[in-house]
Amino acid sequence: MPLDLNEIECKILNIMNNTRESWGTRFGVVLAVAGSAVGLGNFLRFPVQAAQNGGGAFMIPYLIALVLLGIPLAWVEWTIGRIAGEHGHGTAPGAFDVIVRRRWAKYVGIIGIMGPIIIMIYYTYIESWTLAYAFFSLFKRYGTATDQHLMKEFLLAYQGITKNQYFSSILPAFFFFTLTLLLNILIVYKGISKGIEKVCKIGMPVLLALGIFLVIRVLTLKSPVAELSEQNAISGLGFMWNPNFARLKDARVWLAASGQIFFTLSVGIGVILTYASYLKKTDDIPASALASASMNEFAEVILGGTIVIPAAFVFFGPTQIENIARSGAFNLGFVSIPLVFLKMSYGNILGFMWFFLLFIAGITSSISLLQPAISFFEDELGWHRKKAIVVIGLFLLLTTSLVIFFLPYGFLDEFDFWGGTFALVLFGTLEAILFGWVLGVEKGFDELHKGAIIRVPVFFKFVIKYITPLYLIGILVFWFYKEAIPFILLKGVKKENIPYIIAARALILLIAILIVFMVREAWKRRKTVDVQAK
Repeated sequence: MPLDLNEIECKILNIMNNTRESWGTRFGVVLAVAGSAVGLGNFLRFPVQAAQNGGGAFMIPYLIALVLLGIPLAWVEWTIGRIAGEHGHGTAPGAFDVIVRRRWAKYVGIIGIMGPIIIMIYYTYIESWTLAYAFFSLFKRYGTATDQHLMKEFLLAYQGITKNQYFSSILPAFFFFTLTLLLNILIVYKGISKGIEKVCKIGMPVLLALGIFLVIRVLTLKSPVAELSEQNAISGLGFMWNPNFARLKDARVWLAASGQIFFTLSVGIGVILTYASYLKKTDDIPASALASASMNEFAEVILGGTIVIPAAFVFFGPTQIENIARSGAFNLGFVSIPLVFLKMSYGNILGFMWFFLLFIAGITSSISLLQPAISFFEDELGWHRKKAIVVIGLFLLLTTSLVIFFLPYGFLDEFDFWGGTFALVLFGTLEAILFGWVLGVEKGFDELHKGAIIRVPVFFKFVIKYITPLYLIGILVFWFYKEAIPFILLKGVKKENIPYIIAARALILLIAILIVFMVREAWKRRKTVDVQAK
């Protein structure tokens, strides 16, 4: 179909569905995209990844991945999203359909809706832990958990994995999850400018202020433990950032750095594409994308890299800190750090600030994960926002309940892999190919620079067309070669967990089938509207 007819069709659909929203200000969209990117991973996952993968040496593959993957993909996703929005689409199926112009293209784009939904199913639950722990800190609820073992018992009891003196049921966890989900739904219900943008305009400055305050407090810490009296946060920074260049020979370190860039910038999820679809045709992309990425990197490298591990180092010393770093992000954030604050003056207030910071980071990310599904229902199926939110809310309440009750059996980990790892890399690869080879890098750069206040260096044409897709394809090939078969065949998985993991995979497959069906129905509807218009 010629472009002008396609545009007429989209205008008709926009009138029928009410005019699509737009961002209130350029600063607002920058904060919203930064809010999507700045999440729990900045403060929990990044310090662990850096400490486990060579300290300062980790920053070499990290920065390379930022330049060759993260920033180029951010520009790609912003550009594709704005193109989709100009044609009345807010999600990847519409974007792929507009650019590829083949009947099958819209089905390839379902990954851009499926990924955020799968991540949202478990992310909201983890986010609710931060809200709960902010409450527990403020009211000294975990005050009797005075060592690593007891704090671990507190977390396990809260998760419903065990029962002890702290919690006798999973109801507290379910309460905080429900409250968190309702807050997410309420914000998204208010819309793009009055909901998401408004929350991010308030939340991001508060998050940065809390983070800077905690960094200053951590850098002035000295251990109250006699045998660790010489330890301070500067020594902790040394543990965190002393480079182990030998680790650069390990391909897994490079994969870990690439994965962290995907997580931290929210690229390859489909969220930025949806946010960018609400841009005006003359809105800047290059500078806005760089501003959002820069804010995220400040939160991750400067704040996230300075608070957690240095603070834990002061109180646990060089021997224990290695085991703590290896124990993973959850143990670091919800076991070790609460103990650190318990040992400090006004520790309950500092603990509240830490977990409230995490909650803000979590909710500015989770509302972005909700928006692609909302946009699909509004733009493609013509649903009212209220109807879309009710359906999605009930769906998340049901599916996340499964994650909550089956947490001990690997249910969450399975969703995290397929939604938060595999889908990101696969969708990022597809976006890079779409921009560089289908749309064409020359036309893509023309679209990228409409309304731009800075010029992207010509060097990035080569990067986006060749290096970024090859880099991503290499990651996928490496995974299939090294890990795919054992993972798919569930080798090394506990026998009692296998039925639950199979059930999780079946649910993911069912979600994919439902999205395919809805995309098919949406395009039937578009065709009907087009016929009626003629």
